[in-house]
Amino acid sequence: MDIMLFHSVYGLTPSVEAAAERLRAAGHQVWTPDLFGGRTVGTVEEGMELRDGIGKDELLKRAVLATAPYSERGLVYMGLSFGASVAQTLALGDEKARGLLLLHGTSDIAESASVDELPVQLHVAEPDPFETDDWLSAWYLQMRRAGADVEVYRYRGAGHLYTDPELPDYDAEAAERTWAVALSFLDSL
Repeated sequence: MDIMLFHSVYGLTPSVEAAAERLRAAGHQVWTPDLFGGRTVGTVEEGMELRDGIGKDELLKRAVLATAPYSERGLVYMGLSFGASVAQTLALGDEKARGLLLLHGTSDIAESASVDELPVQLHVAEPDPFETDDWLSAWYLQMRRAGADVEVYRYRGAGHLYTDPELPDYDAEAAERTWAVALSFLDSL
């Protein structure tokens, strides 16, 4: 499977590269676009400041340019937290998308969004300060209305970015369960 993996607000860190290597070891072709131009940060607050300083339109433009050479292949879009919002936006706009794998995040869905049974899998902490229960319920219904085939997995007690071993949120057990389910999802596409 061809996977476009988008990083969190921490930037393209070694843990993102490690996630890509894990996917490659499972037989997938993986690209990791650097939307922050080589910059990484140490806190969520710094990351949000960097993200906001670059701007949503510019970040989306960078993501589209990184994805364009490969989109004809039928990509699986994947993202971590902030990167999940980028992946979701691109997948919903790409009629050749093969799947959408979201870890730790979602995004708004345009009323006009329409896909033909796009396989979508979301993995998120429970509770998650960035992905509240009400938000996730509404997101799920909107994704279904858009035509996506959605699976949601919640991990009680895990921190927001619980798959990242470099962060305090890391939860080894939840991370391993996530990877097992996510790799099975990718194999099913």
